[in-house]
Amino acid sequence: MGVTVILCPHSLPKFLHLQPSTPNQKAVKTSCLLSYGGRRAGEGGVLLRQNNQPNTTTIKSSCITTLRSMKLNSSSSSSSSRTAAKATSAGAAAAADDVVLELELGEIKDKYMKWNWKGQYAINYVVSHPENANPNPNTPPLLLVHGFGASIPHWRRNIKTLAKNYTVYAIDLIGFGASDKPIGFSYTMEKWAELILDFLDEVVQKPTVLIGNSVGSLACVISASESKQGLVRGLVLLNCSGGMNNKAIVDDWRIKLIFPLLLLIDFLLQQRPIASFIFERVRQRESLRNILSSVYANKESVDDELVEIIMEPTNDPGALDAFVSIVTGPPGPNPVQLIPGISLPILVLWGDEDPFTPLDGPVGKYFSSLPSQQSNVSLSVLQGVGHCPHDDRPKLVHDRLLPWLANLST
Repeated sequence: MGVTVILCPHSLPKFLHLQPSTPNQKAVKTSCLLSYGGRRAGEGGVLLRQNNQPNTTTIKSSCITTLRSMKLNSSSSSSSSRTAAKATSAGAAAAADDVVLELELGEIKDKYMKWNWKGQYAINYVVSHPENANPNPNTPPLLLVHGFGASIPHWRRNIKTLAKNYTVYAIDLIGFGASDKPIGFSYTMEKWAELILDFLDEVVQKPTVLIGNSVGSLACVISASESKQGLVRGLVLLNCSGGMNNKAIVDDWRIKLIFPLLLLIDFLLQQRPIASFIFERVRQRESLRNILSSVYANKESVDDELVEIIMEPTNDPGALDAFVSIVTGPPGPNPVQLIPGISLPILVLWGDEDPFTPLDGPVGKYFSSLPSQQSNVSLSVLQGVGHCPHDDRPKLVHDRLLPWLANLST
């Protein structure tokens, strides 16, 4: 891939025009900044509670024209079928439903609200209340936290399903989406965790289940480790990252190999003309589509709307500064150090075709070993899924998430 930096959820564009020829070469090249791990996990990956159900992901008819130009995954040929299954609980019923309920981008934007953080930063969020008129009083609210380069609409295929029985909040972290991108702001994992805890304290005001993807997962882990007020009820981690950038994964030989290059990239990005040039290359539609296609195992999910979701916030003032600050900043706390101190229920969902945090990388291996070490941790490896499971194969995520949430509520 090349010196791809972050504008899609954790990746970099084909800036150096290095064409991958094998999975190993591809992973090393794409990992230059935010891969967090190394080569793509293969057959040797640790698989626990793996999925044995056929893929039934559905797609919008409006994407058909776009999808015809792409190589479709043959396993999704039955994606248009819609069936209903009987279940003994609302959570199980939603999980058994083959239909993926999706919000249009316009619908999500209509829900946008602003929260004033620290009296100076406008933070964008949405809230969807449960359809159930008499919800279980023990049912916790949910907060969805996106990964790098993403935003609230990245949860477009999850909010409606979760909101059947839960109050669902989703937030744009500062520097992303429709939230402020202040010039000169020092972006760190700790700042994002602080933002999350303040949001729970001031807006949600109830113990909440945090659901995060990639760096959003890590921000949730830090939040749970620092919360002293019982604000966090549980954690759901979707392909959790090892840090804000690759400099965190120094114990992986693949990262050690390119570490001098990472330092060189940091230096180059601190030169404004070079940073601006790279940023402009990254944010082009075709670059983003190529990046997303390398991140997603299910290529059908890489539609025009997803490209728009990632691209639109890059037009905002301050987007370049956020980009540079995050790539060149400190990696932040490591989940390996934080998880042992968290006794809350934790559900770990991991796509086994993630080229950025693969199962055979140090972070993937650590999370794979957790269920045998901590009874509060459950792990499910999702077959045929990339770095963003909730949007890549949402039904597989819902099949595991909803029963776990239902059990947590009881």
